[in-house]
Amino acid sequence: MRVRCVGGIVRDGEGRFLLVRRGHPPGEGLWSIPGGRVGPGEGDPAAVARELREETGLDVLVGALAGTVERPGPGGVVYEIHDYTATVAGGTLRAGDDASDVRWVPPGELDALPMTPGLLDALAEWGVL
Repeated sequence: MRVRCVGGIVRDGEGRFLLVRRGHPPGEGLWSIPGGRVGPGEGDPAAVARELREETGLDVLVGALAGTVERPGPGGVVYEIHDYTATVAGGTLRAGDDASDVRWVPPGELDALPMTPGLLDALAEWGVL
């Protein structure tokens, strides 16, 4: 079974990335870009905006598709993840929903965090990192 998911790649004026520490499986305890499943009848941009609001407290303007990856999930599920660039438009930064923490991370400090597998490679391949 394939599950469509989205993520939001957000950078601030200092070039830092917005990251969440996942509070639930898959990837519990690992850092990643915020995102999640696309709801029934929901388009990708609406799902990105909703997921970022739920996980980070921030409202975003969704930009272009940066890239797509597939990741295995439990029970033979395949997560098809479409990651979009996004820009903060408002809100207050706070960890919410299934995020146990949220923070802005400078690119030079990404290697020091336990990250979801393949994330940094994907960001580099897409020219985002």
